[in-house]
Amino acid sequence: MKTYRYPKKTEWKELIQRPIIQREELLDIVKIIFEKVQRNGDEALLELCRKFEKVNLKTVAVSEYEIKAAEEEVSEQLKTAILQAKENITRFHVAQKESVEKIETMQGVTCWRENRAIEKVGIYIPGGTAPLFSTVLMLAIPAQLAGCREIVLCTPPDQNGNINPAILYAAKLCGVSNIFKVGGAQAIAAMTLGTESITSVYKIFGPGNQYVTSAKEYAQRFGVAMDMPAGPSEVLVIADKYAIPEFCAADLLSQAEHGSDSQVIFVANDEKVFSQTIEQVQDQLKELTRNRIAAEALENSNFILLKNIEEAIQFSNLYAPEHLILAVKSFENYIPQIQNAGSVFLGNYSCESAGDYASGTNHTLPTNGFAKNYSGVSLDSFVKKITFQHITENGLQNLGKTIEIMAEAEGLLAHKNAVSIRLKSKE
Repeated sequence: MKTYRYPKKTEWKELIQRPIIQREELLDIVKIIFEKVQRNGDEALLELCRKFEKVNLKTVAVSEYEIKAAEEEVSEQLKTAILQAKENITRFHVAQKESVEKIETMQGVTCWRENRAIEKVGIYIPGGTAPLFSTVLMLAIPAQLAGCREIVLCTPPDQNGNINPAILYAAKLCGVSNIFKVGGAQAIAAMTLGTESITSVYKIFGPGNQYVTSAKEYAQRFGVAMDMPAGPSEVLVIADKYAIPEFCAADLLSQAEHGSDSQVIFVANDEKVFSQTIEQVQDQLKELTRNRIAAEALENSNFILLKNIEEAIQFSNLYAPEHLILAVKSFENYIPQIQNAGSVFLGNYSCESAGDYASGTNHTLPTNGFAKNYSGVSLDSFVKKITFQHITENGLQNLGKTIEIMAEAEGLLAHKNAVSIRLKSKE
């Protein structure tokens, strides 16, 4: 980890840099994978699974038998926890439903907007050493609430060709239509292009490594939308003298253990808290089972001492973190100053892990500075909005002259005529 004491604002631009990803090289690999999947369908997926996951599968589809067997493997304790998380996530997201409100913009002219679910959505769930069954809840629950007709899930198998039971249990619980044993960029390609087994979808959601992220960006060339541009996980913690160093360190390490390319930033205005948090990070790191991964992430991470919390929030807004923790006493005073963040955690006891699992907010969030112009996943992410209008005869008489003048000024006389012909019919 790198430490900085009272850096000048001219140095901040350097301090907000994320680990560099060679995007052009990634894109070349992704293109080749898309071409293979487009050409050979399921056969290409099985071949790529042998290459990358080192597993020889006969089919990419997860059977009903496997889903039922998985339910038996998940402990009752974990099932109870998943059900509690599902209840909280559902409660938070169902409150985002909007009622239709018709607006009469002028007499006889009524406009309104209605939501329609995106019919087919794809969900990517990372596997590997940390199978993220919690992400199934975060994506499938709002998709189901929105009314998406088909929810396709792809996730890589383990070395035995199996999917983590908790992923299968959560998927079944949340109404996922079909589950497939496909990982990496090839999963994104399959959901984009479609294969013999996998239906092509209209929008793809979910986190992943740099190959998955690049593949989601590439999928847009085929008319498939994605939830947001994203990269490795990150957190920024702001602490004052009332912060608890042990808690701050735990929050930083909870993100660092996601992956060696993750980044954590600690910003404090108190020398004692600053130094003690660094000590706590080093002590707690030794106890982690994923300490090697967390240690590598810490090499990309910065610990910064600034003069005051106002400066710390200015720095945070420049960085635009995926997760922002305000470990400060009077956090309410600083909420209006926060401009750029995916999700914010307030006070010493609002640990970021709560948002990752079960408080109710969604943990699929913009990273890599995209919190400046993207929101995290919500119910709105799974719907498109269609506007409607109804104009009465009297309404067109009230509005018509305005339209005619504007259309003529733009030189679009057919537009003008579409109004004029109606007005003349009543003369």
